[in-house]
Amino acid sequence: MKERAWNMCLADDMINTIVAASASKRSLNNKPAFLDFFAGAGLATEGLRLYFKPVWANDISPKKAAVFLANHPKRTFRLSPIEKVRGWEVPNAELSWASFPCQDLSLAGNMGGIESERSGLVWQWLRVMDEMPSRPPLVVAENVPGLISAAGGEHYRRLHEALAERGYRVGAMLIDAAHWIPQSRKRVFVIGVSAGIDISGLAVDGPGWYHPAPVRKAAELVTDWVWWRLPPPPKRRVDLEDIVDFDAPVDDEDKRRRILNLIPPAHFDRLQKALEEGRRVFPGYRRRRNGHQVLELRFDGVAGALRTPSGGSSRQILLIEREGGLHTRLLTVREAAALMGLRASYNIPGSYNDGYWAMGDAVVVPVVRHLGRHLLAKLAASAATEQEKEWKTLEYA
Repeated sequence: MKERAWNMCLADDMINTIVAASASKRSLNNKPAFLDFFAGAGLATEGLRLYFKPVWANDISPKKAAVFLANHPKRTFRLSPIEKVRGWEVPNAELSWASFPCQDLSLAGNMGGIESERSGLVWQWLRVMDEMPSRPPLVVAENVPGLISAAGGEHYRRLHEALAERGYRVGAMLIDAAHWIPQSRKRVFVIGVSAGIDISGLAVDGPGWYHPAPVRKAAELVTDWVWWRLPPPPKRRVDLEDIVDFDAPVDDEDKRRRILNLIPPAHFDRLQKALEEGRRVFPGYRRRRNGHQVLELRFDGVAGALRTPSGGSSRQILLIEREGGLHTRLLTVREAAALMGLRASYNIPGSYNDGYWAMGDAVVVPVVRHLGRHLLAKLAASAATEQEKEWKTLEYA
Protein backbone atom coordinates (compact mmCIF):
# COMPACT_ATOMS: atom_id res chain seq x y z
CA MET A 1 0.00 0.00 0.00
CA LYS A 2 2.76 2.46 0.94
CA GLU A 3 4.78 1.63 -2.18
CA ARG A 4 1.67 2.23 -4.28
CA ALA A 5 1.12 5.61 -2.57
CA TRP A 6 4.68 6.68 -3.35
CA ASN A 7 4.42 5.53 -6.96
CA MET A 8 1.10 7.37 -7.33
CA CYS A 9 2.69 10.54 -5.98
CA LEU A 10 5.54 10.35 -8.51
CA ALA A 11 3.12 9.46 -11.29
CA ASP A 12 0.89 12.45 -10.51
CA ASP A 13 3.90 14.74 -10.53
CA MET A 14 5.12 13.44 -13.88
CA ILE A 15 1.62 13.55 -15.45
CA ASN A 16 1.11 17.15 -14.39
CA THR A 17 4.45 18.24 -15.79
CA ILE A 18 4.03 16.31 -19.04
CA VAL A 19 0.61 17.86 -19.58
CA ALA A 20 2.04 21.30 -18.87
CA ALA A 21 4.91 20.72 -21.28
CA SER A 22 2.55 19.48 -23.99
CA ALA A 23 0.41 22.57 -23.59
CA SER A 24 3.39 24.83 -24.03
CA LYS A 25 3.48 27.03 -27.12
CA ARG A 26 6.96 25.71 -27.81
CA SER A 27 7.28 22.41 -29.62
CA LEU A 28 9.42 19.65 -28.13
CA ASN A 29 12.08 20.46 -30.69
CA ASN A 30 12.04 24.15 -29.91
CA LYS A 31 12.47 24.23 -26.16
CA PRO A 32 14.85 26.89 -24.83
CA ALA A 33 18.43 25.68 -24.41
CA PHE A 34 20.15 25.49 -21.05
CA LEU A 35 23.65 24.96 -19.67
CA ASP A 36 24.21 22.77 -16.58
CA PHE A 37 27.37 23.86 -14.75
CA PHE A 38 28.61 21.62 -11.89
CA ALA A 39 26.12 19.10 -13.28
CA GLY A 40 27.05 16.18 -11.01
CA ALA A 41 24.74 13.21 -11.46
CA GLY A 42 22.40 15.21 -13.69
CA LEU A 43 19.51 15.93 -11.33
CA ALA A 44 19.14 19.56 -12.43
CA THR A 45 19.01 18.35 -16.02
CA GLU A 46 16.44 15.75 -15.00
CA GLY A 47 14.27 18.38 -13.36
CA LEU A 48 14.43 20.83 -16.26
CA ARG A 49 14.26 18.48 -19.23
CA LEU A 50 10.50 18.90 -19.81
CA TYR A 51 10.87 22.64 -20.24
CA PHE A 52 14.44 23.17 -21.47
CA LYS A 53 16.76 21.40 -23.87
CA PRO A 54 20.14 20.47 -22.36
CA VAL A 55 22.86 21.56 -24.80
CA TRP A 56 25.93 21.53 -22.55
CA ALA A 57 26.91 20.20 -19.12
CA ASN A 58 30.11 20.04 -17.13
CA ASP A 59 31.53 18.39 -14.01
CA ILE A 60 34.92 17.35 -12.67
CA SER A 61 33.91 14.02 -11.07
CA PRO A 62 34.20 10.89 -13.27
CA LYS A 63 31.90 8.92 -10.96
CA LYS A 64 29.14 11.53 -11.06
CA ALA A 65 29.70 11.86 -14.79
CA ALA A 66 28.99 8.13 -15.14
CA VAL A 67 25.54 8.68 -13.61
CA PHE A 68 24.88 11.72 -15.81
CA LEU A 69 25.91 9.87 -18.97
CA ALA A 70 23.77 6.86 -18.08
CA ASN A 71 20.66 9.03 -18.19
CA HIS A 72 21.26 12.07 -20.42
CA PRO A 73 22.70 12.82 -23.89
CA LYS A 74 26.42 12.02 -23.96
CA ARG A 75 27.17 14.66 -26.58
CA THR A 76 26.26 17.46 -24.16
CA PHE A 77 28.68 16.51 -21.36
CA ARG A 78 32.23 17.71 -20.82
CA LEU A 79 34.33 16.13 -18.05
CA SER A 80 36.70 18.90 -17.03
CA PRO A 81 37.57 21.35 -14.25
CA ILE A 82 35.59 24.51 -14.82
CA GLU A 83 38.84 26.45 -14.76
CA LYS A 84 39.64 24.89 -18.15
CA VAL A 85 36.29 25.77 -19.73
CA ARG A 86 36.36 28.72 -22.14
CA GLY A 87 33.22 30.70 -22.82
CA TRP A 88 33.65 30.76 -26.59
CA GLU A 89 33.49 26.94 -26.55
CA VAL A 90 30.10 26.88 -24.80
CA PRO A 91 26.95 26.98 -26.99
CA ASN A 92 24.47 29.82 -26.73
CA ALA A 93 21.58 29.16 -24.37
CA GLU A 94 18.66 30.89 -22.70
CA LEU A 95 19.43 29.50 -19.23
CA SER A 96 22.67 28.96 -17.32
CA TRP A 97 22.24 26.83 -14.18
CA ALA A 98 25.05 26.49 -11.62
CA SER A 99 24.78 24.24 -8.56
CA PHE A 100 28.21 25.38 -7.44
CA PRO A 101 30.13 23.61 -4.60
CA CYS A 102 28.71 24.16 -1.14
CA GLN A 103 31.48 22.94 1.16
CA ASP A 104 32.76 26.41 2.06
CA LEU A 105 29.24 27.70 2.76
CA SER A 106 27.81 24.71 4.63
CA LEU A 107 27.41 24.54 8.41
CA ALA A 108 28.68 20.95 8.08
CA GLY A 109 31.78 22.17 6.21
CA ASN A 110 34.55 24.64 6.97
CA MET A 111 32.56 27.87 6.35
CA GLY A 112 35.49 29.33 4.43
CA GLY A 113 33.09 31.45 2.40
CA ILE A 114 32.42 32.30 -1.21
CA GLU A 115 36.05 33.26 -1.88
CA SER A 116 37.38 29.87 -0.76
CA GLU A 117 38.76 27.19 -3.03
CA ARG A 118 35.61 25.17 -3.69
CA SER A 119 32.61 27.48 -3.25
CA GLY A 120 34.71 30.18 -4.89
CA LEU A 121 34.34 28.29 -8.18
CA VAL A 122 31.15 30.30 -8.65
CA TRP A 123 33.41 33.09 -9.95
CA GLN A 124 34.66 30.72 -12.64
CA TRP A 125 31.04 30.24 -13.72
CA LEU A 126 30.69 33.99 -14.11
CA ARG A 127 34.02 34.16 -15.91
CA VAL A 128 32.85 31.57 -18.46
CA MET A 129 29.67 33.53 -19.14
CA ASP A 130 31.72 36.71 -19.52
CA GLU A 131 33.69 34.97 -22.28
CA MET A 132 30.60 33.80 -24.17
CA PRO A 133 29.66 35.78 -27.29
CA SER A 134 26.30 36.41 -25.63
CA ARG A 135 25.49 35.82 -21.98
CA PRO A 136 22.38 33.71 -21.29
CA PRO A 137 19.46 36.00 -20.44
CA LEU A 138 18.47 33.77 -17.51
CA VAL A 139 20.73 32.45 -14.72
CA VAL A 140 20.25 30.32 -11.61
CA ALA A 141 22.82 29.74 -8.87
CA GLU A 142 21.88 27.06 -6.34
CA ASN A 143 23.50 26.42 -2.96
CA VAL A 144 22.97 25.77 0.75
CA PRO A 145 21.31 28.24 3.17
CA GLY A 146 24.73 29.41 4.33
CA LEU A 147 24.96 31.38 1.10
CA ILE A 148 22.49 33.91 2.49
CA SER A 149 22.83 33.42 6.26
CA ALA A 150 26.58 33.15 6.86
CA ALA A 151 28.75 36.22 7.49
CA GLY A 152 25.71 38.43 7.90
CA GLY A 153 24.67 37.84 4.28
CA GLU A 154 27.97 39.13 2.89
CA HIS A 155 28.50 36.07 0.66
CA TYR A 156 25.11 36.55 -0.94
CA ARG A 157 25.62 40.30 -1.32
CA ARG A 158 28.80 39.73 -3.32
CA LEU A 159 27.12 37.25 -5.68
CA HIS A 160 24.03 39.43 -6.09
CA GLU A 161 26.09 42.49 -6.95
CA ALA A 162 28.29 40.51 -9.36
CA LEU A 163 25.19 39.42 -11.26
CA ALA A 164 23.72 42.94 -11.17
CA GLU A 165 26.95 44.32 -12.62
CA ARG A 166 26.42 41.98 -15.56
CA GLY A 167 22.98 43.39 -16.26
CA TYR A 168 20.77 40.93 -14.38
CA ARG A 169 17.83 41.71 -12.11
CA VAL A 170 18.17 39.32 -9.20
CA GLY A 171 16.25 37.78 -6.32
CA ALA A 172 16.65 34.66 -4.20
CA MET A 173 14.43 31.97 -2.70
CA LEU A 174 14.98 29.49 0.13
CA ILE A 175 12.98 26.32 -0.50
CA ASP A 176 12.71 23.15 1.60
CA ALA A 177 12.35 20.00 -0.50
CA ALA A 178 10.14 18.58 2.29
CA HIS A 179 7.22 20.29 0.53
CA TRP A 180 7.59 17.61 -2.19
CA ILE A 181 9.43 14.62 -0.76
CA PRO A 182 10.09 13.26 2.77
CA GLN A 183 13.53 14.83 3.12
CA SER A 184 14.28 18.11 4.87
CA ARG A 185 16.66 19.73 2.40
CA LYS A 186 16.70 23.52 2.28
CA ARG A 187 18.40 25.17 -0.66
CA VAL A 188 18.85 28.71 -1.94
CA PHE A 189 18.02 29.51 -5.55
CA VAL A 190 19.41 32.81 -6.83
CA ILE A 191 17.56 33.74 -10.01
CA GLY A 192 18.59 36.51 -12.36
CA VAL A 193 17.16 37.76 -15.66
CA SER A 194 18.53 40.28 -18.12
CA ALA A 195 17.30 43.76 -17.29
CA GLY A 196 15.51 44.32 -20.61
CA ILE A 197 13.18 41.34 -20.22
CA ASP A 198 9.55 41.83 -19.24
CA ILE A 199 8.83 40.15 -15.88
CA SER A 200 5.22 41.29 -15.60
CA GLY A 201 3.23 38.70 -13.66
CA LEU A 202 6.40 36.85 -12.64
CA ALA A 203 7.32 39.05 -9.67
CA VAL A 204 5.38 40.26 -6.64
CA ASP A 205 5.59 43.26 -4.34
CA GLY A 206 6.87 41.44 -1.24
CA PRO A 207 7.99 38.14 0.29
CA GLY A 208 6.14 34.85 -0.14
CA TRP A 209 6.22 31.38 1.41
CA TYR A 210 9.70 30.81 -0.07
CA HIS A 211 11.15 34.00 1.49
CA PRO A 212 11.83 33.19 5.18
CA ALA A 213 13.65 35.60 7.50
CA PRO A 214 17.21 34.93 6.20
CA VAL A 215 16.12 35.80 2.65
CA ARG A 216 14.30 38.94 3.77
CA LYS A 217 17.41 40.06 5.63
CA ALA A 218 19.57 39.41 2.57
CA ALA A 219 17.18 41.52 0.49
CA GLU A 220 17.92 44.50 2.73
CA LEU A 221 21.62 44.33 1.86
CA VAL A 222 21.20 45.00 -1.86
CA THR A 223 19.38 47.24 -4.28
CA ASP A 224 16.97 46.29 -7.08
CA TRP A 225 15.92 43.04 -5.38
CA VAL A 226 13.26 41.03 -7.22
CA TRP A 227 10.59 39.15 -5.26
CA TRP A 228 9.92 36.33 -7.72
CA ARG A 229 6.45 34.80 -7.91
CA LEU A 230 6.18 31.06 -7.22
CA PRO A 231 2.96 29.18 -6.39
CA PRO A 232 3.06 26.67 -3.52
CA PRO A 233 3.22 22.97 -4.44
CA PRO A 234 0.39 20.53 -3.67
CA LYS A 235 0.49 19.06 -0.18
CA ARG A 236 2.97 16.21 0.15
CA ARG A 237 1.18 12.85 0.44
CA VAL A 238 4.01 10.51 1.47
CA ASP A 239 6.45 10.16 4.33
CA LEU A 240 9.67 8.23 4.83
CA GLU A 241 7.94 4.91 5.49
CA ASP A 242 6.44 5.04 1.99
CA ILE A 243 9.84 4.76 0.29
CA VAL A 244 11.70 2.43 2.67
CA ASP A 245 12.43 -1.09 1.47
CA PHE A 246 11.51 -3.22 4.48
CA ASP A 247 13.12 -6.27 2.87
CA ALA A 248 16.60 -4.73 2.50
CA PRO A 249 19.40 -6.34 4.57
CA VAL A 250 19.96 -4.93 8.06
CA ASP A 251 22.98 -4.70 10.34
CA ASP A 252 24.22 -7.68 12.34
CA GLU A 253 23.42 -7.93 16.05
CA ASP A 254 26.69 -6.46 17.31
CA LYS A 255 26.44 -3.39 15.10
CA ARG A 256 22.75 -3.00 15.89
CA ARG A 257 23.46 -2.92 19.63
CA ARG A 258 26.30 -0.42 19.22
CA ILE A 259 24.05 1.93 17.28
CA LEU A 260 21.07 1.62 19.64
CA ASN A 261 23.34 2.34 22.60
CA LEU A 262 24.11 5.75 21.06
CA ILE A 263 20.50 6.93 21.41
CA PRO A 264 20.26 9.56 24.19
CA PRO A 265 17.63 8.94 26.91
CA ALA A 266 15.28 11.71 25.75
CA HIS A 267 15.26 10.35 22.20
CA PHE A 268 14.84 6.79 23.44
CA ASP A 269 11.70 7.79 25.35
CA ARG A 270 10.28 9.44 22.22
CA LEU A 271 11.21 6.35 20.20
CA GLN A 272 9.29 4.08 22.56
CA LYS A 273 6.21 6.30 22.33
CA ALA A 274 6.40 6.52 18.53
CA LEU A 275 6.64 2.72 18.26
CA GLU A 276 3.55 2.37 20.43
CA GLU A 277 1.75 4.75 18.06
CA GLY A 278 2.59 2.50 15.11
CA ARG A 279 5.48 4.38 13.48
CA ARG A 280 8.10 2.08 11.97
CA VAL A 281 10.96 4.14 10.52
CA PHE A 282 13.22 6.64 12.29
CA PRO A 283 16.17 8.36 10.57
CA GLY A 284 19.14 9.65 12.54
CA TYR A 285 22.64 11.08 12.38
CA ARG A 286 25.59 10.57 14.67
CA ARG A 287 26.55 13.79 16.46
CA ARG A 288 29.14 14.91 18.99
CA ARG A 289 27.45 16.29 22.12
CA ASN A 290 29.44 17.26 25.21
CA GLY A 291 32.38 15.20 24.03
CA HIS A 292 30.32 12.06 23.37
CA GLN A 293 28.92 10.50 20.23
CA VAL A 294 25.13 10.18 20.16
CA LEU A 295 22.52 9.17 17.61
CA GLU A 296 19.90 11.91 17.23
CA LEU A 297 16.65 10.73 15.69
CA ARG A 298 13.75 12.35 13.83
CA PHE A 299 10.15 11.41 14.56
CA ASP A 300 8.24 13.38 11.91
CA GLY A 301 8.33 10.92 9.00
CA VAL A 302 10.93 13.04 7.21
CA ALA A 303 14.59 12.17 6.60
CA GLY A 304 17.35 14.61 7.37
CA ALA A 305 19.24 16.13 4.48
CA LEU A 306 21.35 13.62 2.57
CA ARG A 307 25.03 14.53 2.82
CA THR A 308 28.39 13.43 1.53
CA PRO A 309 31.46 12.64 3.66
CA SER A 310 33.20 15.72 2.22
CA GLY A 311 30.43 17.84 3.73
CA GLY A 312 31.71 17.03 7.22
CA SER A 313 28.92 14.76 8.40
CA SER A 314 28.14 11.08 8.67
CA ARG A 315 25.75 8.98 6.64
CA GLN A 316 22.15 8.80 7.70
CA ILE A 317 21.10 5.73 9.73
CA LEU A 318 17.66 4.20 9.69
CA LEU A 319 16.00 2.50 12.65
CA ILE A 320 13.34 0.16 11.29
CA GLU A 321 10.70 -1.81 13.19
CA ARG A 322 10.36 -5.16 11.45
CA GLU A 323 8.92 -8.48 12.61
CA GLY A 324 8.62 -7.25 16.17
CA GLY A 325 12.23 -6.08 16.44
CA LEU A 326 14.10 -2.80 15.99
CA HIS A 327 16.78 -3.04 13.32
CA THR A 328 19.41 -0.65 11.95
CA ARG A 329 21.00 0.00 8.57
CA LEU A 330 22.05 2.73 6.17
CA LEU A 331 19.80 4.05 3.44
CA THR A 332 19.98 2.06 0.21
CA VAL A 333 21.00 3.90 -2.95
CA ARG A 334 17.47 3.53 -4.38
CA GLU A 335 16.01 5.00 -1.19
CA ALA A 336 18.43 7.90 -1.46
CA ALA A 337 17.38 8.38 -5.08
CA ALA A 338 13.71 8.39 -4.07
CA LEU A 339 14.50 11.02 -1.44
CA MET A 340 15.90 13.15 -4.27
CA GLY A 341 12.65 12.71 -6.20
CA LEU A 342 14.14 10.59 -8.98
CA ARG A 343 12.13 8.25 -11.18
CA ALA A 344 12.67 4.54 -10.49
CA SER A 345 14.21 4.06 -13.95
CA TYR A 346 17.01 6.57 -13.33
CA ASN A 347 20.21 4.57 -13.76
CA ILE A 348 22.80 4.86 -10.96
CA PRO A 349 25.91 2.84 -11.93
CA GLY A 350 28.86 2.18 -9.66
CA SER A 351 29.29 1.12 -6.04
CA TYR A 352 27.12 1.92 -3.04
CA ASN A 353 29.51 4.70 -2.06
CA ASP A 354 29.42 6.15 -5.58
CA GLY A 355 25.63 6.20 -5.63
CA TYR A 356 25.22 7.62 -2.14
CA TRP A 357 27.78 10.33 -2.87
CA ALA A 358 26.06 11.26 -6.13
CA MET A 359 22.66 11.57 -4.44
CA GLY A 360 23.95 13.42 -1.38
CA ASP A 361 25.62 16.08 -3.49
CA ALA A 362 22.69 17.01 -5.73
CA VAL A 363 19.52 19.07 -6.04
CA VAL A 364 16.03 17.63 -5.52
CA VAL A 365 14.31 16.97 -8.85
CA PRO A 366 10.70 18.01 -8.03
CA VAL A 367 11.93 21.35 -6.67
CA VAL A 368 13.81 22.06 -9.90
CA ARG A 369 10.82 20.91 -11.94
CA HIS A 370 8.50 23.24 -10.00
CA LEU A 371 10.82 26.18 -10.61
CA GLY A 372 11.15 25.23 -14.26
CA ARG A 373 7.43 24.98 -14.86
CA HIS A 374 6.18 27.96 -12.87
CA LEU A 375 8.97 30.51 -13.28
CA LEU A 376 12.01 29.66 -15.41
CA ALA A 377 10.14 28.51 -18.52
CA LYS A 378 8.00 31.66 -18.37
CA LEU A 379 11.05 33.87 -17.99
CA ALA A 380 12.68 32.10 -20.93
CA ALA A 381 9.55 32.68 -23.03
CA SER A 382 9.62 36.35 -22.11
CA ALA A 383 13.30 36.49 -23.08
CA ALA A 384 12.49 34.89 -26.45
CA THR A 385 9.76 37.46 -27.05
CA GLU A 386 12.18 40.27 -26.31
CA GLN A 387 14.76 38.76 -28.66
CA GLU A 388 12.18 38.48 -31.44
CA LYS A 389 11.40 42.18 -31.01
CA GLU A 390 15.09 43.00 -31.33
CA TRP A 391 15.39 40.92 -34.51
CA LYS A 392 12.39 42.68 -36.05
CA THR A 393 13.87 46.03 -35.14
CA LEU A 394 17.12 45.10 -36.87
CA GLU A 395 15.25 43.67 -39.87
CA TYR A 396 13.39 46.92 -40.52
CA ALA A 397 16.20 49.27 -39.54
